[in-house]
Amino acid sequence: MAVHDDCKLRFQDLKSKRSYRFILFKIEQQQVVVDKLGEPTESYDDFMASFPADECRYAVYDFDFTTEENCQKSKIYFVAWSPDTSRVRMKMVYASSKDRFKRELDGIQVELQATDPSEMSLDIVKTRAL
Repeated sequence: MAVHDDCKLRFQDLKSKRSYRFILFKIEQQQVVVDKLGEPTESYDDFMASFPADECRYAVYDFDFTTEENCQKSKIYFVAWSPDTSRVRMKMVYASSKDRFKRELDGIQVELQATDPSEMSLDIVKTRAL
């Protein structure tokens, strides 16, 4: 499975320049490509609403939070979205390509796998950040 250069470039922009709040990726014609870019002002709800109900996606999300010591921090999350309603073949392709794709994105700090929105709720993201 090939990874389009744009995926890595956009991820670097998210990581170093904070140009995006999130990026959704999809597999198209045997390669991973950028599906959607979330503006820095977009919320976690906007991110959640970006996932299709019946298709798999990969995503990265730049999550800002405050620690108990009152320090501002951020972590980059990798989300593997594989809804129960997606086709079996699609789930298999995404599952088998995930680790290779993730290795291309240097700087992922937390990984979430979700089959429905409750598995990547904001509460879960906050818990995993600390």
